[in-house]
Amino acid sequence: MEIDTRARRTQILAAAAGLFARRGYHGVSIGELGASVGLTGPALYRHFAGKEALLAEVLLDISARLHDEGFRRAAVAADPLGALLDWHISFALDNPALITVHERELENVPEAPRREIRRLQRAYVEEWVRVLCEQRPRPREEARAAVHAVFGLLNSTPHSAGELDREAMARLLRRMAEAALLAGAG
Repeated sequence: MEIDTRARRTQILAAAAGLFARRGYHGVSIGELGASVGLTGPALYRHFAGKEALLAEVLLDISARLHDEGFRRAAVAADPLGALLDWHISFALDNPALITVHERELENVPEAPRREIRRLQRAYVEEWVRVLCEQRPRPREEARAAVHAVFGLLNSTPHSAGELDREAMARLLRRMAEAALLAGAG
């Protein structure tokens, strides 16, 4: 049975994220990427221009998903800050390979997609800042610093999760992140 193009791209992105997280971008060949999804290395070129383009797509996808879903959830929630926290915690716990790849490999992405990744990230941060300032008024610079610190906490899950079950870890991260975001505010 032939896999449709969109499903195949999704499969390749997930496999690439796992390999890049385990062995690093430079430690994985096109042949290994192809073999991980039952293709030859050259067959990957039907879906991506090359390994660099594949990495860029992995990181663009992460940034777009965080951004789009974060904005969507904050817009409809009675508690927008809680919605953002729950979304990012869930993403971090469910996607440790993506968090690792993003943390380590952004410098290997070509300049144009790297700019787009950074633009999406800044917009996502600013949505958190907006929501935080609405809930607890404070200088935007302080709110932005708090948001970045909380992202460091939440994005540490590839290193910190494991001793607790997923739900216990999610509760712990939520309490810690809320305390950090709301510390010293109005």
